Amino acid sequence: MLDIGGETGALIIYTGRDLHGREIEISRVDQDAVVRTHSAVRERIVRDGVFHSAVYPDLAAGLYTVWWDEETSAGTISVTGGAIAEFVWPSSPPRSA
Repeated sequence: MLDIGGETGALIIYTGRDLHGREIEISRVDQDAVVRTHSAVRERIVRDGVFHSAVYPDLAAGLYTVWWDEETSAGTISVTGGAIAEFVWPSSPPRSA
C-alpha cells in the first residue's frame, strides 16, 4: 500500500532479478547526501508474471538521487505529490563507478 497525496509521493525502482535482496539507497538532492533512505529489492508477483523492484511508499515531493553505491549516483528522479515516480535501474555501472 502506498501513502500518497498532497505533497507526498512514492517511488518504484525496477531492477533485474540479480538484485533481489539488495538495499538501494536514495537521498533528496537538496539535503545532505549522508541522510539516505533505503529499501530492499523484492520479487513482486503480478497477474502477468514476476518483476523485481524496490518501493519507497511515502516520500516528500522533490528531486532524489538514486545511489549505485556509497559514492556513485545511478541517476536522479523527481517525485511529485500524489503520484508514483518510476526509475529503471541501469543495466551497467555508471562511468564513475
